[in-house]
Amino acid sequence: MRLLFDSMVPGSSFFDLLRQVRSDLLPQMQIKPDGLSPAEIRELKETPHGTTILALRFRDGSLIAGDRQATEGFQVSSRRIEKVYKADAYSAIAIAGVAGPCIELAKLFEVELTHYEKLEGMPLSLEGKANKLSQMVKANLPMAMQGLVVIPIFVGYDVRGREGKIFKYDVTGGRYEETDYYATGSGGKDARSTMKKLYRDGMTEDEAIAVGLEALIDAAEEDVGTGGPDFVRGLFPTVKIAVRSGLQDVPETRIKEVCQAIIDRRKSVERGA
Repeated sequence: MRLLFDSMVPGSSFFDLLRQVRSDLLPQMQIKPDGLSPAEIRELKETPHGTTILALRFRDGSLIAGDRQATEGFQVSSRRIEKVYKADAYSAIAIAGVAGPCIELAKLFEVELTHYEKLEGMPLSLEGKANKLSQMVKANLPMAMQGLVVIPIFVGYDVRGREGKIFKYDVTGGRYEETDYYATGSGGKDARSTMKKLYRDGMTEDEAIAVGLEALIDAAEEDVGTGGPDFVRGLFPTVKIAVRSGLQDVPETRIKEVCQAIIDRRKSVERGA
């Protein structure tokens, strides 16, 4: 079997291998020249969508975060959806858009990086990982043109350059590096406005987590599609950081404490204390 695969796909890309050997396993949708029917458009609108995700750089690396809510039209589809995924030991991906293809893309990207490292005996550079993701987003363009849009943010720690980096994408696979911060999804504009006011160079990890969570809380207040911290159900945004020692999950207890501090401060300001 290995010889068969080697003769068909000489490269080390699992995505290319799958596309050539078992393309039926890839998420696909044929473009309809006449466009979608009203029923199909209505069905797409009712498909669960992931909403706000963001990323920012700080002194020791980069941070990526997302809220936990998915929506179907004007209804909440899920309050526990994961939008931030580990890509490998030093990077992570967050996805906004139609939930099903988003999750499939994130998992396929993780397999892609693992496959490359096993065949080549070394991990891709951070730039190489960003380019791989760009190719996968570009391959999703036919689905995006039918309404199944997938918009990722990719962050990682550049071991060679010793710094955190952020990459954003458009639906055509265009890849752009952000120097400070970025947010997308239905509440992305509100999150960016908050980070624009609070972001500064050289922030510590604690400061970056606080700014990221404050941006998500602001997005939840202004955007009906974005879920805020839910103290009743015990649901809080997902936050990961990519630093020199590798990718780390920010513990939920820490996220809860920061969210509580932000809300307490706002209540104090409202009371005029």
